[in-house]
Amino acid sequence: MNPLFVVIAAAGHDAEALLAAEALRHAAGQRPLAVEVRASGGVIGLHAADAAAQAGQLLIVGDAGTDDDADTAADASRFVQATVERCSLREALDDPAGVLARCAAASPAAQRTGESLGKRTGKRIVAVTSCPTGIAHTFMAAEGLQRGAAALGHAMRVETQGSVGALDALTPQEIAEADLVIIAADREVDLSRFAGKPLLRSGTKPAIRDGSGLIAKALAEATVHGAAVGAAAGGAVPTPARTQGGAYRHLMTGVSFMLPFVTAGGILIAMAFALGGIYVHDDTHQGTLGWTLFQIGAKGGFALMVPALAGYIAYSIADRPGIAPGMIGGMIASSMGAGFIGGIAAGFIAGYGVAFMAAHIRLPQALKGLLPMLILPVLGSLFTGLLMFYLVGAPVAELLQWLSAWLRGMQGASALLLGLLLGAMMAFDMGGPVNKAAYAFSTGMIASQVYTPMAAAMIAGMTPPLGLALATRLFADRFTREERGSAASAGVLGLAFVTEGAIPYAARDPLRTIPALVLGSAVAGAVSMLAGVELKVPHGGIFVAPIPNAVTHVAMYAVALVAGVVVTAIALRLFKRPAEAGL
Repeated sequence: MNPLFVVIAAAGHDAEALLAAEALRHAAGQRPLAVEVRASGGVIGLHAADAAAQAGQLLIVGDAGTDDDADTAADASRFVQATVERCSLREALDDPAGVLARCAAASPAAQRTGESLGKRTGKRIVAVTSCPTGIAHTFMAAEGLQRGAAALGHAMRVETQGSVGALDALTPQEIAEADLVIIAADREVDLSRFAGKPLLRSGTKPAIRDGSGLIAKALAEATVHGAAVGAAAGGAVPTPARTQGGAYRHLMTGVSFMLPFVTAGGILIAMAFALGGIYVHDDTHQGTLGWTLFQIGAKGGFALMVPALAGYIAYSIADRPGIAPGMIGGMIASSMGAGFIGGIAAGFIAGYGVAFMAAHIRLPQALKGLLPMLILPVLGSLFTGLLMFYLVGAPVAELLQWLSAWLRGMQGASALLLGLLLGAMMAFDMGGPVNKAAYAFSTGMIASQVYTPMAAAMIAGMTPPLGLALATRLFADRFTREERGSAASAGVLGLAFVTEGAIPYAARDPLRTIPALVLGSAVAGAVSMLAGVELKVPHGGIFVAPIPNAVTHVAMYAVALVAGVVVTAIALRLFKRPAEAGL
């Protein structure tokens, strides 16, 4: 297959240009791609003159009307035989698979195939991707599906439900015209608008690893979702299929909706301490800005963490009728001192209780509209509340108090072991179930004012991409040219606590790369726990360090990170074999 030559013109936007290059390489998969980046400091990956002269197709990435674009357009004379396609830098970052699909359709080979075989036909597919944090896996899954659809000749539209809400939202017309719906999500997604459509549910990992394979599986195994008519007035009643997502999916849905409360509350509390000191919450400071910020963060954001967790676990299981019983159960858990563990218990009790009631309560047709709005919330709240007060709440509160006291008192070997475990889990599958289990535990402990696990988890999650970026510089012979070119973008992702930046490297050589990443992250987590580093916000990476009181022992925070990164790089040097010559 002839390579696609790419020239990215973005002087002054070097970081975006490097990220666009990596996004295009990732979206290309096995398709050969030759990328040249014209950055402020010079040209990276300059195309050889003889190769450019023989190129069949050229993609110019840059914003039209700029000096960079004009220079690149003039310089395109090197590609005397190439057909030229264009896209903006934003298009390359947001939809690299779509850009490459457009190039493939416009290539001379595709045009010849179209002339000889007629217009290619395919299915109209819509998809929704989402992960608990809504940052990396959400968009990587979308890219995988778009790339797979382009390879198979299907039309694909993907809605990403990420941390900023739904982007590229599917329209009712697109859903109505779709032949197939794919839900690639690690948390619960509202499926009511897809009633009557063939639908397949999956996690994000299959879409990331093999988009084409997931689409083929969906075409063969999709089943019609729900009824073709709308839900009863007042809201959806859960179907038995909704409760079959598994405990992990339901828990991750709750964690996903809880995170904004943790982030907002933690940062506001840190700002309050910065303004008024550690005793800013005392009555002597009442009326000051610091005291007010503390009330908003602690008695607003943090107070809603556990109810939100419980409410959306129940929502994941039982749909909207489960939200009120779940949140009420979560509030009871908070009032009894049962914390996030009690919130998890309340969410599952409410969710499965409401789902059971919805499946077994039989009402006359005229009264069915009361079920989701009146009967299920009231009975579900009664059921959940009674169980929390009389059976679950007190034992769970005692368990949480013991766990919190144990974690606060950790020193020496105990802290070392917990740090090693959390660190290893964060790097083991880089955003998968093991990673998310460690992250959910650490985030939940923030609700109990235990902040050391969160610091260890975040530092360990930053380590894999940063360690790989360092290793490509120190031990370049262990990596291909493409891997070395992607190092800058991996480093940026690592600084932002996006562990998934290491996935492309691990996917190429998992048996040697993953052990090295696990080793480095375990060291980072252990150093952090031993030093007693505390972190009050659940995301942000290195960028939360300047926020006053968001991180304690900032110097040791940096030491733990550097130690993990260095160990990762050295382990990669020891474990990986030299890359093949010419790659």
